[in-house]
Amino acid sequence: MASIFTKIIEGEIPAHKILEDDHYLAFLDIFPLSEGHTLVIPKQEIDYLFDLDDELYTGLHLFGKKVARAIRQAVPCKRVATAVVGLEVPHAHLHLIPINTMADFDFDKQKLKPASEALTTTAENIRKCL
Repeated sequence: MASIFTKIIEGEIPAHKILEDDHYLAFLDIFPLSEGHTLVIPKQEIDYLFDLDDELYTGLHLFGKKVARAIRQAVPCKRVATAVVGLEVPHAHLHLIPINTMADFDFDKQKLKPASEALTTTAENIRKCL
């Protein structure tokens, strides 16, 4: 069965896309830890990050770096943190999370529930910085 991320790639589920190429996709998390929280995925559905071949793994991180730079310009923050958790969706992915303190990086805290319009605006602001 296809992961929710594969369904996003195939257009079956809408997403607030930031950047896409033939191999990778970046889109906003709909329940973010902070404004601009973005997920970066390979389009090839592989469950575990360290099962990616070297080229796909390296490309994912370079793609994520480009997106993280745009996030940092678009969203007020000291840093863009990255995390690889991978338990919630069986599809390798990076979390790019704008942070000002370590508390902003706590996955146990209450997630935000922004309106779709707010996510659209955030995605547009990030895309303008690419």
